[in-house]
Amino acid sequence: MSSITAQQIRAAAKGPVNESNLKSVLIALDRYGADFGMNRLHRLVQYLAQLMHESGDFRYDREIWGPTPAQKRYDTRTDLGNTPAIDGDGKKNAGRGPIQLTGAANIKEFYDWCEDRGLNPPNFVANPDLINTDPWEGLSALFYWDTRNLNRLADQGDAETITKKINGGMNGFADRVDHLVRLSLVVLGYAPHALEQFQAANGLTVDNDPGPKTRAALHKALLAADGVSMAAAGIMSAPVVEERAVVPHSVEGEVKRKFSLLGWAGSTFGGGGGLGLAALTGFDWRVLLVIILTVLAVAIGGLVLRHYIIAAIKDIRAAVEG
Repeated sequence: MSSITAQQIRAAAKGPVNESNLKSVLIALDRYGADFGMNRLHRLVQYLAQLMHESGDFRYDREIWGPTPAQKRYDTRTDLGNTPAIDGDGKKNAGRGPIQLTGAANIKEFYDWCEDRGLNPPNFVANPDLINTDPWEGLSALFYWDTRNLNRLADQGDAETITKKINGGMNGFADRVDHLVRLSLVVLGYAPHALEQFQAANGLTVDNDPGPKTRAALHKALLAADGVSMAAAGIMSAPVVEERAVVPHSVEGEVKRKFSLLGWAGSTFGGGGGLGLAALTGFDWRVLLVIILTVLAVAIGGLVLRHYIIAAIKDIRAAVEG
C-alpha cells in the first residue's frame, strides 16, 4: 500500500502541526485506509491537502467557537439536522475532526455508517466530543470522503469539485491548492516551495503558478511514482483549458472531404470549373452514386426540356408564317 509519512506531511505544512491530531489521522489511514481505496498517492495527496486546510495543518480538531454570526445561525440550521428552536444544538454539533464534521445530520450519518460496518462506535449523537477520540477522529474524515465518492474526483485530479463537495463552495480554494502542490512536491522528492524546479523539469512554463496544466503534470507524476498506468487504471489528468481547440486528423480530413464535395457540386452546377479524378478519392461510393445519378437526371431533364422548347418554337414559327 502506498503511504505518505508524518515527516512528509510536516515538511509540506505551512507551520507546526499538532502531533496528536496528525497521529489520529494516520492511525485511521493505517487501519482502514485500504478498505476505502486510500492506497494511491494521488488520492492521499488530494485527501490530506483538504484536511490540512480544514484543520489548519492539523492544529485544530474542532471548530473554534466565537460564536460568529454564522455559528449563531447553526442553532436553527435544519438543513444540518439541527432543530429549528434556539436550544444550543448548534454549538453541541459544531465541527469536529480533521474535516470539521458539522451538524446533527452528519454526525448521525457517521454513527450509522460505523454501525453498518460493525465498528461498534460510541454514541456520537449524544456526545459529539467522542468523535475526537481514536480511531474515530481520523475515521470521520474517511467517512466523509467515502460517502461523497471523492476518490473518483481525486482520480481525475479535480481539486475544484472536491473543494465544492467538502466546503459547499470554493472558500479557501487557493490555500487548498497551495497545500496540494506543496504535499505533491514533497512526495515527489522536491522541496515544498520548488514548484518552478518541477515546472522546468517537466517542460512547463516556469511561472510558479499552480494552474491546471501544472496540477495535471503533478497528478501524472504521482501516478508514475506509484507505478499506476493511466490507461490501465482509466485515470484522467486534471482538465486543461487550451487556447484553441485541437481537431483530430481523422475528423479534420473528413471535414475537408465534405467541403471538397460541396465545392465540386457548386462548380458542376454553377459552371465554375472541372473536377479531377483525384478529388473523388476517399468518398463514400454510395454518396458518389447518388450525386452522379442526380447530375445525370438533371442533365437528361435539361436535354428533354430543351427538345420540347425547340419543338414548341418551331410550331409557333410555322403557325405565324402560315
